[in-house]
Amino acid sequence: MGRLEQGDAKAADQLLPLVYEELRRLAGRRLAGESQEHTLQATALVHEAWLKIAGSDERTWQGRQHFFAVAAEAMRCILVDRARRRLAAKRGAGAERTDLDELNIPAPASDDQLLAVNEALEKFAAIDGRKGELVKLRYFVGLSFEEAAEVLGIAVPTAKQW
Repeated sequence: MGRLEQGDAKAADQLLPLVYEELRRLAGRRLAGESQEHTLQATALVHEAWLKIAGSDERTWQGRQHFFAVAAEAMRCILVDRARRRLAAKRGAGAERTDLDELNIPAPASDDQLLAVNEALEKFAAIDGRKGELVKLRYFVGLSFEEAAEVLGIAVPTAKQW
């Protein structure tokens, strides 16, 4: 990521497809054990997150940790927004319509649970931002303790203790 950190656009174009594949693998692993009620595909989640990441002005990441923090935040926002829209629709949000949100895109939890986790995470991150990042990487990206520790630059036992 050295060239990328220096703002080399060609380095970003070469690196992003490689990281995209890793994100697809992580999302697939994260969503594999979810209930059949959720129909969000890992690929669809990563595509939406990828569009947010690649389309942002922040294409010069300060290393692996920063990239995965951005990816975790993008995935979290997509899942939370989707859960909010689904709950609003359940509560009589209005006219029937068809859009991409109605596609079978598996979520890591029920909408109520996802929103509760998001609310708790926001409160927790306000108290301890580093631990909040660990939760995002584990819950929303599906990283293992080992992978999250590497991304955060901490020891695995420290990640497990937090």
